[in-house]
Amino acid sequence: MPITPSAQRLLDHCRHPLVRDLAWILLTPCLVALPGAPRPSRDELGLADDDRLAAWLQAHDDAPHRLEAHLAPTLRGRMGLYHERLWQFLLEEAPGTRLLAHNLRIHQGKRTLGELDLLYARRDDPCPVHLEVAIKFYLGLDEGPGAPDSQARWIGPGGADSLLAKRDHLFHHQLCLTRTPEAIEALGPLLSSARASATPAPELAPATTVRLAMPGVLFYPWHAPLPAPHDATPDHLRGHWLHARDWPRLRAGLPPGTRGAWLHKPHWLALPRREALAPLPTLHARIAAHFQAGGAPLQLALGHPETGERRLMLVPDDWPHQIPLPPP
Repeated sequence: MPITPSAQRLLDHCRHPLVRDLAWILLTPCLVALPGAPRPSRDELGLADDDRLAAWLQAHDDAPHRLEAHLAPTLRGRMGLYHERLWQFLLEEAPGTRLLAHNLRIHQGKRTLGELDLLYARRDDPCPVHLEVAIKFYLGLDEGPGAPDSQARWIGPGGADSLLAKRDHLFHHQLCLTRTPEAIEALGPLLSSARASATPAPELAPATTVRLAMPGVLFYPWHAPLPAPHDATPDHLRGHWLHARDWPRLRAGLPPGTRGAWLHKPHWLALPRREALAPLPTLHARIAAHFQAGGAPLQLALGHPETGERRLMLVPDDWPHQIPLPPP
């Protein structure tokens, strides 16, 4: 399932790859919904109006130097760090919010309890908001642990984590951190500032609101049907995964003129513009050599003027090498 037509139009106006990724985190639905932790809304960011958002993105497209400088340390690092830096920039630069802190570690003596990804406030409300962010690309197993719609059947390309394990960690640990005495102490200066600004009862400490943003893509098996995992948002982004041996058969069924691109981390977010896609024959030898050398799963973007865009995850023929156990 692609993003909505209105969101696609906004994305199509962005030319710079980093600005396209910035737009993507704004416009892409979360994979799952967790009770009590909605994602930051465009209204909260001061970007609810499509025209205003288009103008804001265009301004960064025309002068991307601040965004480039902010993201430079993460362009060859982990995708999660790149995603976090995008949110830092968004919360600081959006007209409706300001960034208060990021990667705030919470300690209990010498032990680290965890880390708060982001703390921000609305410009019209000083109360701090705790935002956890995660960018995830999961592949669904038609045979695996639990029922067909179990979140345990959705695993990362490397097989080290699952949608169920990530949701469990977020819900039972990360999103609860601000309620611990240690976090309340660490947040003291921010809460004091909010209390001083609050009306009509400045003697009451405002509660820290919790938000979660977990965009990404769920890749369904190309060779077998599989239902969506339970609690998945109805409009989550979808792709297909297939073993490398099945790539020639899928490719043979594509309409003539289909073009593609091999996506390299951390640029797994917004798909390239159509003019950046290459004829598929230019990718064939590289893909074959990659898997002959024991390469890791890779993501492809495909595009055609009539059928639109789609994502594929190609995996080795012996994938998965491991399946994580469901959390206790």
